[in-house]
Amino acid sequence: MSRLDLFIDRMVSQRACLDHAVRLTADLTGPVFELGLGNGRTYHHLCEILPPRDVFVFERAIASHPDSTPSDDRVFLGDVFETLPAALARFGATSRLIHADLGGHSAEKNVDFARRVSPVIEPLLAPGGLMVSSDRMFFEDLKEIALPSDAVPGRCFIYRR
Repeated sequence: MSRLDLFIDRMVSQRACLDHAVRLTADLTGPVFELGLGNGRTYHHLCEILPPRDVFVFERAIASHPDSTPSDDRVFLGDVFETLPAALARFGATSRLIHADLGGHSAEKNVDFARRVSPVIEPLLAPGGLMVSSDRMFFEDLKEIALPSDAVPGRCFIYRR
């Protein structure tokens, strides 16, 4: 499979899983966390399907497209190992949806990072909240759930508290 095919599968799956997660968490009221802004495509999509006031972004440095850049009051700027605990102190375990597309090009490094960041992410989710990730995560109390039918297995993962 070409790298282009892998990218397309990831994007199709990401959209399908996010849309599915928004439907499944429609009755929850907490904030939505986007871990990693990149050029802002996923953030822009989340703002299209959710009230933009509910979406907070975690990023080291903003480098997104101007149409996909959140306002400063919606950004936690810095390393996630510092900003996620700050969000927990501010919001508690109230997030209805967390999305992470934090991996790089090294599968081994992605697994190592996922193992380290999973325990920092997990306390942020509200009961019934969902975590959508492009990488397999390593949670103690979250359970992996089935993907929607239009997602490609292995290209996205959904976990529920």
